[in-house]
Amino acid sequence: MSDSPEATSPAAALSGVPSACVSKVELRVSCKALLDRDTLNKSDPCVILMVQAQGQWTELDRTEVIKSNLHPVFAKVFMLDYYFEEVQKLRFEVYDIHGTHSIGTRDDDFLGGVECTLGQIVAQKKMVKPLLLKYGKYAGKSTITVHAEEISGNNGYVELSFCAKKLDDKDLFSKSDPFLEIYRINDDETEQLVHRTTVIKNNLNPVWEPFKVSLISLCSCDEDRKLKCLVWDYDSRGKHDFIGEFYTSFRELQKIGTGSKVTWDCINPKYKLKKKNYKNSGVVILSDLKLHRVYSFLDYIMGGCQIHFTVAIDFTASNGDPRNSCSLHYINPYQPNEYLKALIAVGEICQDYDSDKRFSALGFGARIPPNYEVSHDFAINFNPEDDECEEIQGVVEAYQNCLPKIQLYGPTNVAPIINRIAKLSAGEETIKDASRYHILLILTDGVVTDMADTREAIVRASYQPLSIIIVGVGNADFTDMQILDGDDGVLRSPKGEPALRDIVQFVPFRDFKTASPAALAKCVLAEVPKQVVEYYSHRAISPMCPVMDSPNSVANTPE
Repeated sequence: MSDSPEATSPAAALSGVPSACVSKVELRVSCKALLDRDTLNKSDPCVILMVQAQGQWTELDRTEVIKSNLHPVFAKVFMLDYYFEEVQKLRFEVYDIHGTHSIGTRDDDFLGGVECTLGQIVAQKKMVKPLLLKYGKYAGKSTITVHAEEISGNNGYVELSFCAKKLDDKDLFSKSDPFLEIYRINDDETEQLVHRTTVIKNNLNPVWEPFKVSLISLCSCDEDRKLKCLVWDYDSRGKHDFIGEFYTSFRELQKIGTGSKVTWDCINPKYKLKKKNYKNSGVVILSDLKLHRVYSFLDYIMGGCQIHFTVAIDFTASNGDPRNSCSLHYINPYQPNEYLKALIAVGEICQDYDSDKRFSALGFGARIPPNYEVSHDFAINFNPEDDECEEIQGVVEAYQNCLPKIQLYGPTNVAPIINRIAKLSAGEETIKDASRYHILLILTDGVVTDMADTREAIVRASYQPLSIIIVGVGNADFTDMQILDGDDGVLRSPKGEPALRDIVQFVPFRDFKTASPAALAKCVLAEVPKQVVEYYSHRAISPMCPVMDSPNSVANTPE
């Protein structure tokens, strides 16, 4: 492990589109009043982050080593996935590092540790705890502070490149070994280390390596938040010599995008007071800035994207006569049938994302009035001009009212309805904004008859703002339906054309018979946020009301 200050790389986990079903959390660590284990100088601390899985503690990551410092502020950022529904146990262990000695081999290298859960840190946002030695003994007055910040996709990250000219020479027999630190000034005036660059040896005109940092880390997504930048001459014993400082903001950094030169005088306040003709201790220059946007599902929803929900119900004869209690369409006054259970479970979640709460309800595979011809695409309220129902309860009532008026028939053709919703979605595409996305829920009791046409329809639909959920009702063999769910490979049309996106999720309802309705909804809707982001990212469409948009931002597409 190098004993030079290490560069922060929080953007490593931000490449591509973040997983939609989980929050990313950044943890930053600092310590105060650590025990001094060294005889001749101060401890050289390092923090190891341990996670517990199946009762076993394993190392997840570790900070850099900071030389000769009992109050270290570590530049390393720990990135974790945060799951609300899980207890995620963490342990922070602080060690005094001696060269290449392995950690943990000597008890006297252990400076203290603390156990907690990620949930506790997130709830407090800033957690301060005393460090404990073995057997619960306090490690003097030592404390550890852990800052947590949630990383949402919208924040993205910024890639910065700095250099400097004519820095002060702090060394007698050689030139300074400069490195740059950037601190964010918090609302309470405390300073949070954001990034520490690598050291450039023996150079008064350093060009530091470009680095990436999330916007929430850099400025808490506040363009005017003050940033404090310090330039130091590196000392291997930890006694770094101060060269100078300057203040800036993310808004000022972005001026480079307008062609302006962004430079700062590096000022040493002591020299400024003492020296009459003092100008600066060098100049720091921002040579490049790239802003990468990685939007999340919630960015699109909070930006005003509406999700329109359509349900398509299988009314083929294989369901059984609705008047018979064995029928899958039997209306039991005391308990909803499987069709209603699936409809309500998924629909109640989707309705939160549609402001007018009106949903299209369609049927297929039945003979319908007035001529009792077979239809594979009809409105279950029998109004072809307006197939929408008021809220999910309206869909339920339309379904119940429809059953006595139709004759269950066949075959099980779903391509007509997929094509209809895809065509409707294509109309939204011409608007070229993230205003409306469609979810089609297909409820069926058997394998579709028109498999080739269905595959063709899904491949075409993968280019539109549409996701398709298929729930298999009853006890049929649904093995052949798995081909439509592209999880095991890319779905192709009969001609071999691949789907642009995986937009289908298939589940048999019987897998959730003993589970709560929420479990079914969670399963079938799990992939929808990712599918929404993939569609708009592929078409390079930003949310309608994005936060902190900039002319030199780069929209990231999924990898």
